[in-house]
This record gives sequence, C-alpha cells and structure tokens, in this order.
Amino acid sequence: MTQEAGRKRKRRNKSRKTETTSTHAAASLTVKQSPSTSTVFKASSKPSSFLEKMKAKLSGGHFRMINEKLYTCSGDEALNYFKEDPSLFNMYHTGYQEQMSRWPEQPVNIIMKWLKDHNSSLVVADFGCGDARLAKGVKNKVFSIDLVANDPSVIACDMSKTPLDSSSIDVAVFCLSLMGTDFPSFIKEAHRVLKQNGWLLIAEVRSRFDPNNGGADPDSFSKAVCSLGFTSVSKDFSNKMFILLYFKKKPNNNSGKEIKWPELKPCLYKRR
Repeated sequence: MTQEAGRKRKRRNKSRKTETTSTHAAASLTVKQSPSTSTVFKASSKPSSFLEKMKAKLSGGHFRMINEKLYTCSGDEALNYFKEDPSLFNMYHTGYQEQMSRWPEQPVNIIMKWLKDHNSSLVVADFGCGDARLAKGVKNKVFSIDLVANDPSVIACDMSKTPLDSSSIDVAVFCLSLMGTDFPSFIKEAHRVLKQNGWLLIAEVRSRFDPNNGGADPDSFSKAVCSLGFTSVSKDFSNKMFILLYFKKKPNNNSGKEIKWPELKPCLYKRR
C-alpha cells in the first residue's frame, strides 16, 4: 500500500508540473503576441499620416491651379468658371486662407481700422470680398461682392458689372482682388458707383508693384487711376507683404479719357 501511494503521489506531481509548464507557455505566447498588435497599430497609423500629406499636396495643387486661372483670365471668364463648378471657389478660398495665415499682418484688418476711424455711416462696396470678413468686422453698411456667394450677404457677379446704383457708395475697397486681366474695368466700375469725393482703397501684394522684379511701377499705376477721375491721397509701403493706396473721386468725371494701364503681373505660388 505504501509503494502504491508513493506512485500515485509521483503521478500527481508530474501532472501538476505539466499543467504549470503549459500555463507558462500560454502566458509566454500571449506576451509574444502583444508586440505584434502594437506593430499592426503603428503600421496602420503610417498610411493615415501619408494620406493626410497627399491630401494636403493635392489641395495645394488645386489652389495654385485656380489661383493662376483667376490671374490670367477676365472677370467674365472667372465668373463662368465658378458657375460650372462652384466647389472650386471654396477650394480656392481654403488655400487662400492658408496662405494668408502665414502673413504677420492682414490688409483687411488695416482697412477695418481705417473704416472705424471714419464715420460709420459711410456706405462701403467690398469688391472681391471672399468670406465677407470686412462686412462682419465693421458697423458700416457693406455691399459684399464676389464671383460666388458663399454667404447670404454676398452679391455674386462680375466685378465690372455690379448691380449697384451709380454714385451710391462712399468707399470702394479692393483688398487683394485686382486679379483679372481686365482689372481696369473693375476700377472703372468702382468709379461709377462712388459718390463725388468718395474713397477708393486698394491693397495689393507688394511684389506686383516692384518694377525691379517685373512688377508695375506704382507711380504709373497711380497715374492711370488718377486719369480715370481720382486724386491720389496717400500710399503706404510700410508692410513687407502688401501695399495700400488711397484715392478720392474727383468732382468732375474724366472717365471718357483713354488711359494707358500698366500690366500687373500675376501673383503665382511656386510648388513646395
């Protein structure tokens, strides 16, 4: 009996060792599997980051394409371009806002300050308003005009043919919006809708008025504007990114005179 009991005890101990070994092996297998799960997670995160970069590149490419189109076509062609696919307008302005975020100062903010320093009863026409930021930032009545109305307050039209009445506006604003090949027709329209002694405010990319790098001579541009029926009041070249030109409409209309306008080079963005 004693020998038989001893044999049974040995068999039980052997069985326990086998179970313990199996348990450790299973645990070891689990530990070995967990790094593979982490690896899968990391691998899945890389394509996501890659796709985001690709989307950003595609978005930037679309912006450059639309931007070049707007600088190298007429206002009427640009209007039809966006009528065919209005989503391109939002795509353009998303890229535009991304570019503007890199500027240390925004010209629209300076124009807002100018308006706040003057009487809030002045009626404003914002030519090429984009997201109508100017109208949202001042107390003045503002007619926001652009090629597409992505806001209920925006008037969608060719900026050379607005529905505004003649001599109905106190301040006409062009904030980085003299983009078409027929930009003089936009300024002529501003002259039409402005009251006598009304203000014309133009903010433009500085490089477009750098004659040393293919830009227009700012004096020649001002002379052309004045020949249309304006007086040059002041010029602000203090900012590195843009210039500001201030004009007032003359009491006498000289818009019938033939004017020699300088060419404004397109502001094109290089592929990064």
